[in-house]
Amino acid sequence: MTKKTHIRPADIRGYSRLAIDATIGLTGLVETMHHNISRAPVPLGKYTQEPTRGITGLVYRTIQGTTRLVGSGIDLLLGQLLPLLDREPTDSSSRREAVLAALNGVLGDHLATSENPLAIPMQLRRDGQALSLSPQELATRIPDANGNILLLAHGLCMNDLQWHRNGHDHGKMLAKEAGSTPLYLHYNSGLHVSTNGHALANMLETLLSIWPVPVEKLVIVGHSMGGLVARSACHYAQLKQHDWLKHLQHMVFLGTPHHGAPLERGGNWINFILELSPYTAALARLAKVRSAGITDLRHGSVLDEDWLHGDRFAHKKKHKRVPLPENVECYALGVTLAKTPGNPGESLLGDGLVPLRSALGQHANKNLDLKIPVSHQWSGFGMNHMDLLDNEGVSKQLKKWLG
Repeated sequence: MTKKTHIRPADIRGYSRLAIDATIGLTGLVETMHHNISRAPVPLGKYTQEPTRGITGLVYRTIQGTTRLVGSGIDLLLGQLLPLLDREPTDSSSRREAVLAALNGVLGDHLATSENPLAIPMQLRRDGQALSLSPQELATRIPDANGNILLLAHGLCMNDLQWHRNGHDHGKMLAKEAGSTPLYLHYNSGLHVSTNGHALANMLETLLSIWPVPVEKLVIVGHSMGGLVARSACHYAQLKQHDWLKHLQHMVFLGTPHHGAPLERGGNWINFILELSPYTAALARLAKVRSAGITDLRHGSVLDEDWLHGDRFAHKKKHKRVPLPENVECYALGVTLAKTPGNPGESLLGDGLVPLRSALGQHANKNLDLKIPVSHQWSGFGMNHMDLLDNEGVSKQLKKWLG
């Protein structure tokens, strides 16, 4: 039995790189603020991101250059030492998995582009262990596989292990009730939703082509961002004419922000306000450290077009409606902190992260409404976003729809 560890030797290299990146970034932020203040502009005047000049500029460039040099030396040294340290195989602890998931949710796009070893690769997992997409691996690891596949996709800053909450796991419950084979998606939630959508579409195409037995149906249950990733995957699978989409019969959305989340829109307003003054404009860069995945939650973006040709932090952006996949039964569950229906705080509070109407796909603009039938909607009261993972009422509704 392999031991579980809270940190692996390779993590040290990843955290080291992240610390160096943070130091360089913070130095650049201070330089920008210094330059703007030295210009003594009017409080609401234009700001500049140009570097400082003269002796001041030399000081900042020396700090950044030295930091890069030291960072490269540390990285090279760790690269030589880690193979000597990482000799004994270890399983990742749930604490380590949670930390990595949160870190990827906030900085996942940076981790991926900088090739940081802390970046999470997309994979399918069972019991926290990655599945290699090969016929032999699937046959060995899932000897009881049947033709009813259930895929569960977690939300932002989360991981596949967190489907197990307070002794309950929707995947295991549905495996028993519906006779399905559960698989758990593990992905970098800091990447753009559409980037993960492309990857998931391709992964499912490979999975179903090598599944040990003939596939009868596929069901996807997505919590929060996981529902957006699933919708994006369906869209790109349709464009690519993937075969797996023909097997998809049901999709269930648990607290998915189909029309966005107010917290991210609030964060975008903070960017806008900070950039009004040259004295605070540099601080807006701190707010913009948040990942591409987080900014996609502002309007529930699932397409490349939503971010590919513009500034993802732009205050006003057009949002293109993406319909739900045809011939697929779609269900939406949303909850609110409000104790009773009709409570004035129902729409304002939402579940603490996602408004109830957004979770149910409802929108005042008929062109944006997802048109999920009322019989395929369920609302819970006095619950928060995480309660969707283990609430008894949610579990009963899943059994009713999928059992």
